[in-house]
Amino acid sequence: MTIAKTFFATALASTLLSTAVFAQDAAFKLPEQCTAAKASGGMDHSDMGHGNAQATPSDGMNAGMMGMMGMGGVDLESMPAHVKDNMGKMMVTMPAMHEGMMIENPDVAFACGMIAHHQGAIDMANVMLAHGENPQMRALADEIIAAQVGEIEQMTSWLAENAN
Repeated sequence: MTIAKTFFATALASTLLSTAVFAQDAAFKLPEQCTAAKASGGMDHSDMGHGNAQATPSDGMNAGMMGMMGMGGVDLESMPAHVKDNMGKMMVTMPAMHEGMMIENPDVAFACGMIAHHQGAIDMANVMLAHGENPQMRALADEIIAAQVGEIEQMTSWLAENAN
């Protein structure tokens, strides 16, 4: 019985982790219910000049975002690879989180904002796994990915069933 439980847990963890890794290869995109807010008077993050989901921290369009984060004038090209990777991912998820939170319905706004927020946590954990070495932090990154992927799936399902 213990072998079956171990096998099941390993298969489940592998599936969750591979989902997060594959999600990293595709550009992050909020669910349709979150981006539909623009049609109802909300603001889409492309309106703020941050619509490039493949943006890098050095893109001119992200100068405003860098300034808002207190990093205006910082030369990211001279920073370590993990900093550049984290900042590049954040240039996508922060505007998406803002877009989600601007939705008029508070329940939908929460789900949409949190999906982007959780994606940011997954991104940071994946950057840590790509660059970090400490076994405790690597284990924590794996746990964060598994938890956040599950919660994103839960919120995405709720949006599909409840957001009009």
